[in-house]
Amino acid sequence: CPAHPNDHTSLGSAEDLPPPPPPPPPHLPRFTAAAQVRVTLTLLLCALSACCNLAVLYSASRNHRKRSHVRLLITNLAVADLLVAFVVMPLDAVWNITVQWLAGDLACRTLMFLKLVAMYSCAFVTVVISLDRQAAVLNPLSINKARKRNKVLLTVAWTMSVVLSIPQVFVFHVVVIDSPKRFIQCTTYGSFSSRWQETLYNMLTFTFLFLLPLFIMISCYSRILFEISKKMTEDMQLRRSKNNIPRARMRTLKMTVVIVLSFMVCWTPYYMLGLWYWFCPAGLEETVSQSLSHILFIFGLLNACLDPIIYGLFTIPLCMRHMYFVNLGLTDILTHIKCISSGSSKMSRDLFCVQ
Repeated sequence: CPAHPNDHTSLGSAEDLPPPPPPPPPHLPRFTAAAQVRVTLTLLLCALSACCNLAVLYSASRNHRKRSHVRLLITNLAVADLLVAFVVMPLDAVWNITVQWLAGDLACRTLMFLKLVAMYSCAFVTVVISLDRQAAVLNPLSINKARKRNKVLLTVAWTMSVVLSIPQVFVFHVVVIDSPKRFIQCTTYGSFSSRWQETLYNMLTFTFLFLLPLFIMISCYSRILFEISKKMTEDMQLRRSKNNIPRARMRTLKMTVVIVLSFMVCWTPYYMLGLWYWFCPAGLEETVSQSLSHILFIFGLLNACLDPIIYGLFTIPLCMRHMYFVNLGLTDILTHIKCISSGSSKMSRDLFCVQ
């Protein structure tokens, strides 16, 4: 039965009601065992990527007499990968160790800006390489214009990397909380008035960082494969031989498959996880372990280590490549790859030496 209006003992006044329970304290990150493994692997990849890409720069600078447009692309890709090795990887490792942000607001904004510049530049320089390979196969007579064209495209790629990263300076800042204990973090918290605005910003970054480069690369390499297939059919009909395909086209065919697979395999799982988090963060936290998130991010960083090996195998001349891999201690790996790719030393020279 409902209490009588005058029965103060049964209902009590508002002042007599107990206060509402306090909100649960925020979940603060910790340096877990999974994070320790992530730091170890990140530092190993950092050392490997730095050695490989510095070796590429050294090898490219050794031959002053032959500065091809391909060498210019390789140099820019190595610089972009070195940005990942010297900015993204150490930043991620140190941040996981300290857990909170200890470098101040200026460093927060600056490093978040440089981090995105590094990731954009890797994607955009890879796109420029794809466009160059497409032009080399579809319009081989334009080889004399390739260097000038690539300089323009590389300028656009680096400019876009910087311009598209500028918003990082404004959305990232240092936030300090005092409960349950003092904690400082570099975050986007408070930069967006609603959830959809943050999701839109992340989606735009995802589009320029992954979807657009992937679309351009797939388009370029599809046209390359179509052109090579057409030439193979024509040669088969006219000459009845499989050995009349130009060597440059065969090298391009092999290189393009490796390029696309490397980019897709390394970064697709991590970005798919990011999409899931942006649209359904609660479901992701319940389903995906933190260890898997660490693994996928490390797998994406692996691309910066694979790039110099891939492009070194297919574009650096054989004599320089041998010195390059000897310096890295990877001679056995190179020999194994060459044995798989061909059954004779002559065919190895045909597939791997750049004219």
